[in-house]
Amino acid sequence: MSFGRFLADLKQQAAAAGVSQRALEETSPYLVYDQGIVNRDRGQRVFGQVFTEFAGRMAAPYRMQQGQAKIKTYAAAFARAEKEYGVPPAVISAFWGLESDFGANMGNLPTLRSLVSLAYDCRRSQMFQAETIAALKITERGDLTPAEMVGSWAGELGQTQFLPTHYFNYAVDYDGDGHRNLLHSPEDVIGSTANYIANGLKWRRGEPWLQEVRVPQNLASGFTWDQADLTIQHPRSKWAQFGVTYPDGRALPNDNLPASLLLPMGRMGPAFLAYPNFAAYTEWNNSLIYSTTAGYLATRIAGAPPMHRPAAQIAQLPFNELRELQQLLVRAGFNVGKVDGIMGQQSRSAVKAMQIKYGLPADSWPTAELLARMRGVPAAQPFPVGASAVR
Repeated sequence: MSFGRFLADLKQQAAAAGVSQRALEETSPYLVYDQGIVNRDRGQRVFGQVFTEFAGRMAAPYRMQQGQAKIKTYAAAFARAEKEYGVPPAVISAFWGLESDFGANMGNLPTLRSLVSLAYDCRRSQMFQAETIAALKITERGDLTPAEMVGSWAGELGQTQFLPTHYFNYAVDYDGDGHRNLLHSPEDVIGSTANYIANGLKWRRGEPWLQEVRVPQNLASGFTWDQADLTIQHPRSKWAQFGVTYPDGRALPNDNLPASLLLPMGRMGPAFLAYPNFAAYTEWNNSLIYSTTAGYLATRIAGAPPMHRPAAQIAQLPFNELRELQQLLVRAGFNVGKVDGIMGQQSRSAVKAMQIKYGLPADSWPTAELLARMRGVPAAQPFPVGASAVR
């Protein structure tokens, strides 16, 4: 349908959701189509950095130091948020730094224009219609005026880059001025981010989220690389039996706290225990590199030492070969999601299954050897489709 017809229907939906005629009239000048936003969305490019490179840039010492400084500056708000929601200051501060450099880079595009343009585009129309209506509700509630709603090209708002649905549902007035302003009030940012992490992402009070460890290379005590998977949990005592230790060699606690072994760059790279709270990071952003970096930065802000770097450079397949590998995995019967060159959890689990098939170390890291092996798989004899249950 035409954009005019689409917009009329969207306004009817907004009115049915409780948006007043006054708010619709105030926002109408901003509800215009921008083909440039749609082009930008369709032309997204993935970064090709490995975890240590990305984390080295995004979790740099200056960002850790700024995060610690913010915790001191807004100590009262952070203490209140931790008491009310159970989310540690370092966790909030890390997201704050990664998403906008503590408010320095929130974006400069009109939010309503971005949202309605993406809603009119057919690919994710339903999602962005809901986000547009949520943005209208934010103006209706009086938190922001339509002119104040400026943010990223994809419609996120504020210093921790909330989608409007998250803004409407989880923003809180922490500075007591009667408005929930995540663009200009650090106190509101702190309280709202804690509320979202606790209640939207189901944070578990008093538990860790990510911890660097050292894994034995000799695979003693029954440990095998296929155990390194976010879908597999063992008590910390079991990881200790496998020979996993703190980076300095100290023993892990002999307790029942469940954890997964995360190898973001395979068996030759850094290793982490990911606790149940790490699910909040993958829910915030399903990019494994981003979520691991965010969790790692939070540990640094909380006082953890820098992670150990690999002894030698770890080879990464170029983007076109990662896409080819995904295509071969699909041909072999796996569901890897979108074939986009991004090795998400589905792709990594499929890689692990094929590593097991070929007798390679099953650490979920895509290698040139695996790609070469898969190039030799005849198209008429795919890997059994039943294996696609492994995600």
